[in-house]
Amino acid sequence: MTSSPELAGRSGRPTPTPFGPLSRPPELASTIDTSGLVDADGGLVDRAIFTDHQIYQQELRRVFAPSWLFLAHTDQFRRPGDFFGTYMGEDPVIVTMDRNRKIRAYLNSCRHRGARVCRADAGTTRNFTCTYHGWSFDLDGRLVSVPNKAGYPESFDTADWGLVEVPLIDSHRGLIFGTWNPRAPSLSEALGTMAWYMDAMLDHDGSGTEVVGGVHKWVLDGNWKLAAEQFATDWYHVNMSHASALMLLSPEGKGPRDEIVHRSGRQYADPNGHGAGFPVHPRNRFDAQPVHQWFDYDAARARLGDARVEGPLTNGHATVFPNFSYLPVNGSVRVWHPKGPDRMEVWAWTLVDRSMPDDVKEAQRLYNLRTFGPSGVFEQDDGENWSEVQAISRGFVTNSVPLNYQMGLGSEREDGRYPGLSSELYSDSAGRAFYRRWQRLMNTPAWYEGDI
Repeated sequence: MTSSPELAGRSGRPTPTPFGPLSRPPELASTIDTSGLVDADGGLVDRAIFTDHQIYQQELRRVFAPSWLFLAHTDQFRRPGDFFGTYMGEDPVIVTMDRNRKIRAYLNSCRHRGARVCRADAGTTRNFTCTYHGWSFDLDGRLVSVPNKAGYPESFDTADWGLVEVPLIDSHRGLIFGTWNPRAPSLSEALGTMAWYMDAMLDHDGSGTEVVGGVHKWVLDGNWKLAAEQFATDWYHVNMSHASALMLLSPEGKGPRDEIVHRSGRQYADPNGHGAGFPVHPRNRFDAQPVHQWFDYDAARARLGDARVEGPLTNGHATVFPNFSYLPVNGSVRVWHPKGPDRMEVWAWTLVDRSMPDDVKEAQRLYNLRTFGPSGVFEQDDGENWSEVQAISRGFVTNSVPLNYQMGLGSEREDGRYPGLSSELYSDSAGRAFYRRWQRLMNTPAWYEGDI
């Protein structure tokens, strides 16, 4: 059994890169004042934030580059050289374990002509070698091999041309996050109270979680924010959008019981843009029967408390701003990778408790595939909704009509049971918080726009 990986931690500075006399004109990074596109207090959103290409480019610079972004799960790295390729915004990165068993992440782009230095999705290696001209980099990101090195001038120093490293890496309960911002608040600060809700899924018994079934990937037409804010805020769509799926999964096809259709619960809205919604009931349970029969609810109450067991432990939805979401009931975690203003790529994992017997892990994996896998009965409904919204939002008149996020407006409060501000289950509260955070970042110069 291998020991757990370590996180590279806070290096405090980005990878130095030689620019010489290069100076990019500021016009290439012109910014838009988005303050008039979101009215979080009044619950209105301008559709241009889903369709405009300049706004999208500004998102990559001011939302994705400064934020903590989900990269991978620690279970994907068991020995030095293990790697996983993913994205931070649209920047391709390699996440790997170095020889000291630390998790590090690098921009997956050769410093010579810019091709990827790793084209595999995952695996194990000693070096990352560009297939264009053969520059090779070790697990510490150092340039270690240059074909025809004698052809370069004496001023050429391989130490100057290593892979660009993600400066900050950290994890929470096995979930690895990274940020390009060397001055970012800690991951713990960024998650804030949201960690309490996340732990209802990630910390059942102290054994931790692991990945089963690999990573599923599929492409959808639709802006990434449509998916992220739905998972943060929208229980409202369930009875309408998923009516056929609820009918299919109900006993004898009679449809769910009335107390299931008309659920009551809470929706948490975090000032950092995170959100979670969940029905609240003393007998909330896991949907997959083998998981329900195996799970020790009494032990979970002792560890997590009644509030979490009766709320976010099982049914519900959540988003960690900006683009990481999860569903506790089936162990689904996913990233909404942006691929332009009108397309996203969904990457989804199934997490299970390490302590689960193999047959229970398999039952959870299969239940997740049936419901929220690429062809899952619920997942298909969601994808159709986002694509429909995106398809018509390009129209001139349609694009000029604002969207309504006013459900539950003014109902947020501290209820003394669930940490932070929360409202009723049927609410847009977390959606308003999501877009308030988005607007604030879009109008705030990032660290690289000042003196560094």
